[in-house]
Amino acid sequence: MSKTMTFEDALKRLEEIVDELENGDIPLDKSIKTFEEGSKLVDFCLSKLDSAEKKIKKLVKDDNGNLTVEDFD
Repeated sequence: MSKTMTFEDALKRLEEIVDELENGDIPLDKSIKTFEEGSKLVDFCLSKLDSAEKKIKKLVKDDNGNLTVEDFD
């Protein structure tokens, strides 16, 4: 997997893989390799989402009207 692959690129490729596998017109060996590629892309996407989730913050107003930044739950 390319180090420059973006989440969007990986998601697009996953959609292509789903289409290929649902079509069913590819040989078994190619299907297995394609499935393995899809599994790696899923892991990549989950990792990107997990990383993004850890960076998301929210603004919270306290009783005095002051804003603070907290982790998003």
